[in-house]
Amino acid sequence: MSDIKPAAGVVTRTEIVVRRSRFIALLARAADEEQAREFVAGARREFPDARHHCSAFVVSTTGANPVMRSADDGEPPGTAGMPMLDVLRASGLCDVVAVVVRYFGGTKLGTGGLVRAYSDAVRAALERTPTVRAVRLSARSLELSHAEAARVEAELRARGVEVADVEYTGTGTQLTLLTDDVAGLYAAVQALTSGGGELRPAGERVVEISAGS
Repeated sequence: MSDIKPAAGVVTRTEIVVRRSRFIALLARAADEEQAREFVAGARREFPDARHHCSAFVVSTTGANPVMRSADDGEPPGTAGMPMLDVLRASGLCDVVAVVVRYFGGTKLGTGGLVRAYSDAVRAALERTPTVRAVRLSARSLELSHAEAARVEAELRARGVEVADVEYTGTGTQLTLLTDDVAGLYAAVQALTSGGGELRPAGERVVEISAGS
């Protein structure tokens, strides 16, 4: 399964209208089944007057297959939750939950119409959802005088270096830098400090970056 996930803390909302029925899709990240079910419950609280709150989610579990669930919530069996789940699975995302809230417009859509509407609602939300992937980066610490630390930090950030921590000590400022190119980081630090900066190993960090990066 892919390690690409929706960005944390972002809820994507889209709406499509099919023969006067409104389909409001909400899509977000869920770390586990409990979070996914709470997201569904939250949609019910937000839209208490809607006729249906159909849902689907895919969440990863350590050492086991991902948990996948769907619910038609009163729509004919197989016309809402499962098509939504199929779209989520096809997207390749993990740790994702989707709810589609339907306000009935007075015209029945039929089995095929419902499948298309719920599928399209989730696709529309996916198209607008920012995604991330986890990467493992090397960490290096760099201690500088207070006088030069701000300049060097700004220059490193401008070059795309991830500054994970800034710690002020009695003798100077310690930066914790993350990189997937240790040699390139070393060269940059040497250039910015006229050879005076010393990088020291500080382990590794797992960070999330845009899946488009």
